[in-house]
Amino acid sequence: MSALKLPDTLLHDQADACLAQWVAHLRVNPQSAVTVDASALVEFDSSALAVLLGFRRVVLAQGGTLHIADMTSRLRELASLYGVLDLLPSV
Repeated sequence: MSALKLPDTLLHDQADACLAQWVAHLRVNPQSAVTVDASALVEFDSSALAVLLGFRRVVLAQGGTLHIADMTSRLRELASLYGVLDLLPSV
């Protein structure tokens, strides 16, 4: 399966819908290793981290692993600032 993709904008208003869409996708397409492509993400706030961490929790509960591909430097900096960068391994 191809990687799930973060949208170019992920703010508080879009966070719940994004996470729900990914969780529904994972239920239909279960897999042990999930990759999220973050390359398109341009406009975001800490809600992007909440989505990634929430999805990570779901993936781990199903015995899988989550990796983030093409994490932008701004997203990496925000994850580092919040102390969660190690929870979002990149590929």
